[in-house]
Amino acid sequence: MSAADFTKLADLFPDETVTHTYVQDIELPVQAGKPSPGTFALITLDNGLDHSRPTTLGPNTLVGLGTVLEGLRERAARGEIVGVGITGKPHYLVAGADLSAVKNLEKREHGLWMAQLGHDVYGTLANLGVPSFAFINGAALGGGLEIALQSRYRTVSTGAGALALPEAFLGLVPGWGGVYLLPRLIGPGNAVKVMIENPLSNNRTLTGSQAFSLGIADALFEPADFLEQSLAWAAEVISGEVAPERASAVDPADPETAEKWAAAVAAGRDFVEAKTSNAAPAPGRVLDIMAANRTMTQAESAALECETLAELMQSDEFRATIYAFLDLVQKRSKRPAGAPDRKLARPVTKVGVVGAGLMASQLALLFARQLKVPVVMTDIDQSRVDKGVGYVHAEVDKLLGRKKISQDAANRTKALVTGSVSKDVFADADFVIEAVFEELNVKKQVFAELEAIVTPDCILATNTSSLSVTAMAEDLQHPERVVGFHFFNPVAVMPLVEIVRAPKTDDAVLATAFELAKGLKKTAVLVKDAAAFVVNRILLRLMGEVTAAFDEGTPAEVADNALRPMGLPMTPFTLGAMVGLPVAQHVQESLHAAFGERFKVSANLQKLIDNGVKGLWATGPDGSKEIPESTLALLSFGTSPSTSEQVLQRTQDALAEEIGLMLAEGVVAGPEDIDLCMILGAGWPMFLGGITPYLDRVGASERVNGRRFLQPGAASRPA
Repeated sequence: MSAADFTKLADLFPDETVTHTYVQDIELPVQAGKPSPGTFALITLDNGLDHSRPTTLGPNTLVGLGTVLEGLRERAARGEIVGVGITGKPHYLVAGADLSAVKNLEKREHGLWMAQLGHDVYGTLANLGVPSFAFINGAALGGGLEIALQSRYRTVSTGAGALALPEAFLGLVPGWGGVYLLPRLIGPGNAVKVMIENPLSNNRTLTGSQAFSLGIADALFEPADFLEQSLAWAAEVISGEVAPERASAVDPADPETAEKWAAAVAAGRDFVEAKTSNAAPAPGRVLDIMAANRTMTQAESAALECETLAELMQSDEFRATIYAFLDLVQKRSKRPAGAPDRKLARPVTKVGVVGAGLMASQLALLFARQLKVPVVMTDIDQSRVDKGVGYVHAEVDKLLGRKKISQDAANRTKALVTGSVSKDVFADADFVIEAVFEELNVKKQVFAELEAIVTPDCILATNTSSLSVTAMAEDLQHPERVVGFHFFNPVAVMPLVEIVRAPKTDDAVLATAFELAKGLKKTAVLVKDAAAFVVNRILLRLMGEVTAAFDEGTPAEVADNALRPMGLPMTPFTLGAMVGLPVAQHVQESLHAAFGERFKVSANLQKLIDNGVKGLWATGPDGSKEIPESTLALLSFGTSPSTSEQVLQRTQDALAEEIGLMLAEGVVAGPEDIDLCMILGAGWPMFLGGITPYLDRVGASERVNGRRFLQPGAASRPA
């Protein structure tokens, strides 16, 4: 087939943002006085837009690229060119398939065409009749990295970021040859890391240097003259002066490789089980294809990839993931609902942090690193202050040791963070955030002391996780300057900030908070001042239902594992131990006081806290989880045990009830903001599409509220 045979698919997308294929003939550099190897055709992929709009591959783009490649194949046959290279606009090779197009492939047949079109185009690239080269100058994701893999040779820039095959994260498989080519190029174990472990670990990507180290690229060059170096290297390859060595490449027919292949697939399946409880189909399907294609031809694997892609594109999990990833994380997060005009924001040239404990120290480091402004911490005695500043310095040294920052950057960051036992150091601060003990009277006292010191325009922020921002500000002369600025732990990793607007918070304060969050590279969601805001309110309702089932007599293994079909990042009891049982109980008590019996306070949990028990589970001698007899002896249980299915439905219905109430209260602008908060603040799985479409699909929304949270559509089709 030719690319033109797929115009019926391309015609379905008249509004596609097309990535154009530009070709330039270049006489390859002369090597050591020898004649040029000949004319080289250099393809540049460019959508003509700025750096905020990455190049992507939709049907029209692929037809255009395929048509150009077919023309180059004819030129190669006539002897007019000696090689073909492909590169991208600044910062991008290609950022993968156009998800906006893919999500609209409503028929299985259309998904199959899309998969076959990609294979047809990439097959042409792989069989031009002359050597093909990929010059990876920037991001190469999914189909973008597969373009490189289908080329015979590859160079990569040290400045290239975000190289990955993220399909398992997106609900798909690397369907344009990656799942076949990558394990043969870098070995099955490394391929599983790239195709499974990285995507399921917060969609981790590779740098150019890491990709080169793995063997994905044959040569590594600096960004300043990357294209010139790549062309010179291509000339040496074509002239025979350089023959790339691929130490990581394997022959799948080799018996030793076959064993490693099977072991890598098995390890991948264990990883998927641990990360997702096999609740999402895509990662397992990636491994299924990899296991099968060890003994397949590339054409046979391509057929399997196409059929699998066509099937997965119609799955609820893929549509839910695209809603979560594209509509929420990529789009809604950039335009926060309810945020004031950013022009109202005030400059922040100095930040104060009240407290020098772990959370406060994490905040100080974040503000100093990202905003590059002076940050001063205070606490009640010098030893606490010194410990907080010492923590920041130690974390900076770790970043330096891992080569995440330069020595100059490390020195500057350390110099920006200071400490004092006197709050007078906040006199010239523009923004002061408290991170002290979660007790309302303590926080009110802190704010009263601050108001007597800071300038009239200084913003006072609280990192409270559950207390009333309104109550904190009610006795101040200027309550309009107070805003909630709630981070999640660990601060450096979790991308969400809940920005809490109290009734008197003014627009300039709110606008400044949003601009600060952007400067800190965090996603901000505006929330109403209601107990525990969004994430903690939902998590505590979830944990409370499971704990209540346990207290009623449900075996711990049943209660704690009942939510496994949801594929959550950890079980409720594990989450409680990680947060800290006293912290979880304190927030639960706050919610109980605010909302009553929906948030049950567990007497058993209090007994564990009173006896210094940090978590229900202990690790047995064989690595299994078990409850120590000494722990069980502290507890008392009811006589109404539930099945796993009952606990799951009970929790689903509780969540549907709570979210329905939150929306009715106006805690956020809409269900999409609740989904965004849970994804970014609680690690809610992308393949569930957010919490509200999940509750729609399983019927909990209609069981409890009589209607869906979202309109029927891609993210919320019936399960």
